[in-house]
Amino acid sequence: MQTQFIAYKESNIHLNVYGSGPKWLFCFHGFGQDGSSFKTLEKALGDDYMLLAIDFPFHGKTEWKQGLLMTPEDLLGIMAIIIHEHTAPEQKPFKFSILAYSLGGRISLHLLQMIPNQVEKILLIAPDGLKVNFWYWLGTQTRPGNKLFAYTMKKPQWFFWVLNNSHKAGLLNKSIIKFVHRYVDDDAVRGLLYKRWTTLRLFKPNLKAVKHIIIEKGIPVRLLYGSYDRIILSKRSNMLKKNNEQVSVTIVDGGHELLKEKFAPVIASLLSQ
Repeated sequence: MQTQFIAYKESNIHLNVYGSGPKWLFCFHGFGQDGSSFKTLEKALGDDYMLLAIDFPFHGKTEWKQGLLMTPEDLLGIMAIIIHEHTAPEQKPFKFSILAYSLGGRISLHLLQMIPNQVEKILLIAPDGLKVNFWYWLGTQTRPGNKLFAYTMKKPQWFFWVLNNSHKAGLLNKSIIKFVHRYVDDDAVRGLLYKRWTTLRLFKPNLKAVKHIIIEKGIPVRLLYGSYDRIILSKRSNMLKKNNEQVSVTIVDGGHELLKEKFAPVIASLLSQ
């Protein structure tokens, strides 16, 4: 394992590197996590891959100094610097694979639209991005919604009332309630929630375009879900999988947290397909 900082514009991007294999694997973490989340996979993947796990803005050790916005072009620029620093001139151009968890799934699907010729394969674990979350859309894609989002993160009492009554009415399951409370109960955590959601708001894949690219380019896409996951449901993959031989879905006996050592053999197997 090694870590380093990548200078990008005014910011310092923290990078975790695991393994020393000949193939490249960019790893994109979930909300509230960082690149160290992929350490549990080093033993299973490290001989075949070099895992490059970036800490997103307002996550981990990354020092983001460019306001509340990271564009897809920013991320590609950061990746280009990493590629330049870690490869010899004769190795370029080359392809890499992508491993993404939860929030990282949405990031990956958007990048696939932009650089389909550079992506060899993708493994998405409990991925966000396959269904539009109404609250995320409202809070990040509309000006009134973003103002309401900012207000709610400072004064969340009304939101708690709606949350609790929705649970009592059977509109939200216990897992969702527990997940939401993890990120809204504490003042500092709510502040980070606002920054993180707002900063990554331009990553919004067009699923029809993504599906077309996957089929046209013949890019293998593997999706992994937990059978007990109530945050990201496996049925969200139906649109991408329908009439698409490049996409396969695997379900394991677990919940939403699948970046664990016990699932590493399954993850390694899916990347080898």
